[in-house]
Amino acid sequence: MRRAMSRRLPLTSVTTPLSSTEVRTSVPLSGHTTLRLGGPAARFLPATSASDVVDAVRAADQAGEPLLVLGGGSNLVIADEGFGGLVVHIATEGRSFDRLADGRVELTIEAGEDWDRTVAFSVEQGLGGLECLSGIPGQVGATPVQNVGAYGVEIADLLTSVDLLDRRSGRVHQVQAEDLGLTYRSSVLKGTDSAVVLRARFALQDGGRSAPIRYAELARVLGVELGARVPVADARQAVLELRRGKGMVLDADDHDTWSAGSFFTNPIVDDAELPGVLAKIGERVGADAVVPQYPGGPGRTKLSAAWLIERAGFGRGHLAADGRVSLSGKHTLALTNRGEASTADLLELAREVRDGVLAAFGVRLQAEPVMVGCRL
Repeated sequence: MRRAMSRRLPLTSVTTPLSSTEVRTSVPLSGHTTLRLGGPAARFLPATSASDVVDAVRAADQAGEPLLVLGGGSNLVIADEGFGGLVVHIATEGRSFDRLADGRVELTIEAGEDWDRTVAFSVEQGLGGLECLSGIPGQVGATPVQNVGAYGVEIADLLTSVDLLDRRSGRVHQVQAEDLGLTYRSSVLKGTDSAVVLRARFALQDGGRSAPIRYAELARVLGVELGARVPVADARQAVLELRRGKGMVLDADDHDTWSAGSFFTNPIVDDAELPGVLAKIGERVGADAVVPQYPGGPGRTKLSAAWLIERAGFGRGHLAADGRVSLSGKHTLALTNRGEASTADLLELAREVRDGVLAAFGVRLQAEPVMVGCRL
């Protein structure tokens, strides 16, 4: 029996130089993002073990070389000019189990493992907790950074700890989840390149039952009341069906899935400002409109970005003037590459939507993906 405690992990004291045979040059990054956008990397290195990641990052930092650590590319917008330094592509694999003192099972997963395959694996093992996060593209290492969430569950509910490479000190530490500042789609790791996630640990329930169903749409599909628990495989299947219906499960033949997922986060409004926002909404869509509202923390209310986008005049399938990018035909939160787009095209559409919602309702949407060499 083991319970993870915060500790420093053993390291070698020598940084291994990068082998010229391992590093490739001028690698198109469009092949490594779900948007299928982005220019070339000056240098590109696949790292297949945590020690490879550590050595590569240390070597780049010691040399003062610009560095981009790349996972699954599912929440990433890379400039058309590409990246003029070293891209370390995390391709690590591995998973293990430990039983915790409270009877839960802790699943340890290397950062380079595919996230949805990890969820599928947990379901196959009869472990409950991750099933509502099925179908989300990307790798395990990205999930704590943005506190991934869907259908009433987020990483903060399940994460116990991560192993981080601290780039300032060059050392690896195990950091407890409560020290990561996990908030709505964010953490202390987001928006900074000071640390690299090497692996993550999740506490799951044994016994084959899901976490309590908290999302009304999912409960309706499953035919259960909110708070009910169902077989984990049933919950996963229902979530995948919902996500496919919204173009949120990757499919090479479906341009609606050539996206970064939800491009905008749901805006959180201070309660003091909410009446003014609701009044502007009423002026545009009618005073009797039912505006989706959710708790956003003390003194704050969360609104639906998708609802606001649609009411601001941007419907599903809204096509940019050049025809190369559009909103998904299934879900207005996704901005999609129709096959011949550039990153510049995508950002132009994102600005059109952001500014349109601001003009209509006085609410400024925030982009969720990480921007590399570009900005809104």
